[in-house]
Amino acid sequence: MAGRTVKKDGKAWYFILTHGKKENGKPQQHKKRGFKTKQDAQKALNDLEHSLTTGTYQKPNKMLYREYMINHWLEDKLTMVKKQTLATYKWLIVGHVLPALGDIELTKLTPMAIQNFYNKLTKDGKLTDENIQKIHTLINDSLKKAERWELISKNPAALVDRPKATRKEVIVWDVNEVKKFLKQADNGNRYYIAFLIALTSGARQGEILGLRWQDVDFDNNCIRITQTLSSDGKEILPYTKTKSGTRSVDLPEETMKRLSKHKRMLEQEKMKAEPGTYGDMDLVVCTQLGTPTNKSNIRRVFSSAIKRADVKKIKFHSMRHTHATLLLLQGVNPKIVSERLGHATVRLTLDTYSHLLPSMQKETAEKFGKMLFDNEQED
Repeated sequence: MAGRTVKKDGKAWYFILTHGKKENGKPQQHKKRGFKTKQDAQKALNDLEHSLTTGTYQKPNKMLYREYMINHWLEDKLTMVKKQTLATYKWLIVGHVLPALGDIELTKLTPMAIQNFYNKLTKDGKLTDENIQKIHTLINDSLKKAERWELISKNPAALVDRPKATRKEVIVWDVNEVKKFLKQADNGNRYYIAFLIALTSGARQGEILGLRWQDVDFDNNCIRITQTLSSDGKEILPYTKTKSGTRSVDLPEETMKRLSKHKRMLEQEKMKAEPGTYGDMDLVVCTQLGTPTNKSNIRRVFSSAIKRADVKKIKFHSMRHTHATLLLLQGVNPKIVSERLGHATVRLTLDTYSHLLPSMQKETAEKFGKMLFDNEQED
């Protein structure tokens, strides 16, 4: 049974379309009002009938994007991603996405609204290009799932270009700066060991602050990275940032000797602590009571040592870049560097440190030339 009606109600037009049946067997009617002209009402009726006939009809849904993201999409992610990854998702979504798009009905979210949001984020400059790309990934994934769940007829984010990211050149120290920094940082401070590990292993800050003594192999001069300190510093997470992040890293003998000395210091602190006050978590870098280190304390000591050493001001994470850079400039195989850093692929390593390639190419050409032609020049 089918019926099509277009009528005027006062100044506005409306349509009634009878198509198919309800679960109880009675005819199913679809009504919509508020059209300015008869042609508008007729076109809307035709579009609706076509979608019902072809099976592409989307039942009207008043759910806001905010409600969908918080109560459905993020809830679904609880069982799919690591806790720290979920925290990053929430930070980007609650802090940036929902204030701009949250009050739009899910079915009324358009490519233009999403594109305008990206444009505003770029102009504001509050987020890095990489984080804006992450936001696009989250929006696209959420709407792709909404499409699969038949909450929307199509994913509007699929029609928006992925925002571009300009890779910023990493700032690192040279060998002389590293030596000057280590000399000034080595003033009896308990966090010197964290800086030394960072510069000689390339480990991330969270990996260093989550490192346990059971993962320090004094016999083979290496450390095993298996867990991290959460970004908020409140808990130890029993996993690394990525699957490839779980790794063993060989360390110089000097670093291992310093680790041994640091361990003896912690053992003395534990013996002197009042009974019941020492929270032994087997951490290499910890407070005087054995608990996880507050990252703000690390930053404060780090900044102070930089000032005393009179070297370029960098972030803690840049010591990881410094380690990789010094290795590559020494001619170490990028695959080895990639493994030490815990990168998923060698390509990621090369992309990150591509600014080094021109000088490395020149040095390689000179070495190759000497190898081939030195004897000829002597002749």
